[in-house]
Amino acid sequence: MSKKYILAVVILVTVTLGVGIWALSVLFTSPASSPPQSDNQTQYTEPDWTFPLENEPSVLLPDFRPVVAEVMPSVVSVTTEIVVSGLFGQQYTESVAGSGILIDDKGHIATNNHVVENAQSIYVELADGRTFPANTVGTDTLSDLAVIKIDATDLSYARWGDSSLLSVGEWVLAIGNALGGGITATEGIVSRLNVSVNVDENNILYGLIQTTAPVNPGNSGGPLVNMAGEVIGITSVKIVASEVEGIGYAISSNEAKPIIEDLIRYGHVIYPWLGVGSRTVNPLLAAAMNLSVDRGALIAEVKADSPAEDAGLRVNDVIIRFGDKEISDVADLVQAIRSNEIGEEVEIVFVRGKDTKTTSARLTERPTS
Repeated sequence: MSKKYILAVVILVTVTLGVGIWALSVLFTSPASSPPQSDNQTQYTEPDWTFPLENEPSVLLPDFRPVVAEVMPSVVSVTTEIVVSGLFGQQYTESVAGSGILIDDKGHIATNNHVVENAQSIYVELADGRTFPANTVGTDTLSDLAVIKIDATDLSYARWGDSSLLSVGEWVLAIGNALGGGITATEGIVSRLNVSVNVDENNILYGLIQTTAPVNPGNSGGPLVNMAGEVIGITSVKIVASEVEGIGYAISSNEAKPIIEDLIRYGHVIYPWLGVGSRTVNPLLAAAMNLSVDRGALIAEVKADSPAEDAGLRVNDVIIRFGDKEISDVADLVQAIRSNEIGEEVEIVFVRGKDTKTTSARLTERPTS
């Protein structure tokens, strides 16, 4: 092979290697190409921009102080002494703390029945520090309401409001003798209306206001008030469980007023009476009992010599209308009966088997025993 040919090959290889090395150098070391520059980089800026509402006035919480100042003088601490039996039959006296609210200038105080039930003695402390013994005017286990009375003068009493005007989300205050340590105020909102709660296996409270206002032992019997300083409920019960928080209940003012009036006038509550025991009908019960409707109040018992018996109602009939009110459950039936007058004749629509029937009953006074 001639020297010229060998020289040509060497030159070709050298050039090829050089081009390759240059290409690799460009691939791994050259910076990424920059995007084209905008002709005007500040054309979308807003020098006066701020976060929305940053310069708007803050929305403040309501001022509860005027409400507390107005209502507090009418709220009282109630202390009762009850006799308790020990494990070995020994008896001793125990003090129980509760609350109440003055409802007139004659010394009448509304509270809960469970606050004064079985009390051997009752003492009331007013907001001004005066203490008086109290007598029981009347009690009612069905509504958990009671009225007691003190002999005192210069009394501040509360204004009552219309609980039917309440709305979910409305601010309320619970005022009472929390934990027996004196009158305190806590705030919350109305979280639900017209609630029914089983207090025990023999009693259900109807038409309750559910609130997030903290309710503690000792608050029972104290007022739940709106921002106008009006009593719209009487604090009654709370759910106590490790997984439950912020659920307390008050008897609405519209439910409480006629009961309190009866207790003061007669010493007991006069309830209209139909004379049935009932269960709420739901789809599960309807399927289990082969009922033709999945709502209403199923009659489980008809009392002898009652308006229900006279009207021809029977066990397993399902009441679906009482007067002008639709009946979806037992709470509806109880409230419908209580909304009528003793001696009033009421039309009742019920289902028997697959037939819808109509009858009427003349309500009488509920027996006291």
